[in-house]
Amino acid sequence: MAFIDEIKAKAKADKKTIVLPESMDKRTFAAAEQILKEGIANLIIIGTKEEIEANSEGYDITGATIVDPFNDPNKQKYIDKFVELRAKKGVTPEQAKEMMEKDYMYYACLMCKCGDADGAVSGACHSTGNTIRPALQLLKTKPGISSVSGFFLMEVPNCELGENGLFVFADCAVNPDVDSEKLAEIAKLSAESFETFVGKEAKVAMLSFSTKGSAKHDNVDKVANAVAIAHEKYPELTLDGELQLDAALVPEVGELKAPGSKVAGHANTLVFPSLEAGNIGYKLVQRLAKAGAYGPILQGLSLPVNDLSRGCYAEDIVGTVALTAVQAQNAAN
Repeated sequence: MAFIDEIKAKAKADKKTIVLPESMDKRTFAAAEQILKEGIANLIIIGTKEEIEANSEGYDITGATIVDPFNDPNKQKYIDKFVELRAKKGVTPEQAKEMMEKDYMYYACLMCKCGDADGAVSGACHSTGNTIRPALQLLKTKPGISSVSGFFLMEVPNCELGENGLFVFADCAVNPDVDSEKLAEIAKLSAESFETFVGKEAKVAMLSFSTKGSAKHDNVDKVANAVAIAHEKYPELTLDGELQLDAALVPEVGELKAPGSKVAGHANTLVFPSLEAGNIGYKLVQRLAKAGAYGPILQGLSLPVNDLSRGCYAEDIVGTVALTAVQAQNAAN
């Protein structure tokens, strides 16, 4: 069974309610039809009657809950919650109402915050910033977590490395510049994400162009310091570094360059030293190895919200909804 099919099966086993705020995009409805047909999740689609009718034509979305942000009987509850959450920023009820009607992602996040939905997926026709900003303002990060990061679940065909070709790559999507503290935090979140989705122990490699001090540079020191911080703050993690990629993945190289390491040669969760490296790395593997790249999936938020590429297909939305539903299951436990 392909990885994404396993995720769909997990989602079906304990159905969650996911909000799709992009009713202005036909791909939303193509995806919704498939999600509902397969029983992957319960769906809420936010949009006016006109938007729904114009963009859902030809798709069967029977079973989806349609919420009109201008005529929703629960609207005042969400306005009150918005004002409560943003009181320190001086947001008034009028401003909250205007923002919710202008940007449906705010509405989606408030539905999650009030317990009327379990997660949200957006980004098919909005930027990553438009997806993350409302989530950070209204849902905020998990307790003890300082920031959101983004990872890809990589499925490499005909590969015995990692967890039979399954990997988490992070951060590939959100933070352009990270320090040692943030790298350590990304490692913790990425390990949790790997175990949530794959169901196996995460073995985290903190990547660099150096293995165990083989090169000297400030960028190497940054990763080495992140390893020390992670060992101190998250001693339960199976984590090592700094490791070059071949030392992290190939058993023979790992044994040669980092003998005795529990991670070297067996890593399945790769933490890149920068967004630049992570983004290039996942795209290289995706294109050259013809790997499945599921994401970017956001981690660190108090409730699951996930971003889509603006070039995505309806099938990508289906997969992201399934992944979001599994995150919601884990958040509820």
